Amino acid sequence: MKAIAITRAAQNGSNLDFLTDIELPQPTASGHDLLVEVKAVSVNPVDTKVRAGFNADAPRVLGWDAVGVVTAVGEAVTLFQPGDEVWYAGALTRPGSNSEFQLVDERIAARKPKTLDNAAAAALPLTAITAWELLFDRLGIKEGGNENDVLLIVGAAGGVGSIMTQLARKLTRLTVIGTASRPTSQQWVKELGAHYVIDHSKPLTEELARIGIKQVSHVASLNNTEEHYQQLINALKPQGKLALIDDPHSLDALPLKVKSISLHWEFMFTRSMFTTEDMIAQHQLLSRVAQLIDEGVLRTTLGEHFGAINAANLRKAHALLESQRAVGKIVLEGFAG
Repeated sequence: MKAIAITRAAQNGSNLDFLTDIELPQPTASGHDLLVEVKAVSVNPVDTKVRAGFNADAPRVLGWDAVGVVTAVGEAVTLFQPGDEVWYAGALTRPGSNSEFQLVDERIAARKPKTLDNAAAAALPLTAITAWELLFDRLGIKEGGNENDVLLIVGAAGGVGSIMTQLARKLTRLTVIGTASRPTSQQWVKELGAHYVIDHSKPLTEELARIGIKQVSHVASLNNTEEHYQQLINALKPQGKLALIDDPHSLDALPLKVKSISLHWEFMFTRSMFTTEDMIAQHQLLSRVAQLIDEGVLRTTLGEHFGAINAANLRKAHALLESQRAVGKIVLEGFAG
């Protein structure tokens, strides 16, 4: 089967040029696994991070978002059957979705939304899981609740921010503030439903004061946490909650003490990595997101379609993502030839 893999480590620079078209044997489903014929994928920061850190002898297939069709199932599978259209983000510890066929555990997959085509659906699984878990599991936001609370989303125009803005606005009573620095990204966040959009290239406390907000109760920091850290502490109310998904090199938690601010980390691969008892929660939340899309409550966050799934197009997608100028999600669809 066709696949795209990272084949060499970086040498005095980026290893982007070593994303390579290769051939691999088609895997076989067993246990709880689905064998999925991949139809569309999207690119996430985890793809670029794993590629940049690659240092192994064997090629590694990247990709942690997919839409496809189940072609075979393992003997323990109960949720799906061949012919089902599914979407999922997969597991960090297994080969990724940049291949014609992929194995995925049924407990972290769900049926794709009926009202979206493959490309539009592929934009969502990883970011939807991340945003849902961060909002409802880590920050403790309640569906239909939190009327008097204010959520600040730092990096609201990116993949996670794009779906989180919608979830927070549609499923809660929070006041939602998104950050974006360019006119195009600011307009995107407004269209997704944020009550306010502020510029994270300026001091956040000054930007909040500009819109008449003294302090916020919850912060979702989706990128550049180190850069904004002290500003976020200043902006949070006493007993506020700070959640992040990026990887600061160092983070001193002591300044959080005086305000009793709680710190939360979201990593959507935790359940699959440790085969947690509640692993099936990702199947359930992806099913719920699909329902909300089909009901017209949520929309796709597809930003750009980069064409067929091949090494050349994936290299372009990785480069744009690393520039931090992508708005929404970058999607690729179909294996040409």
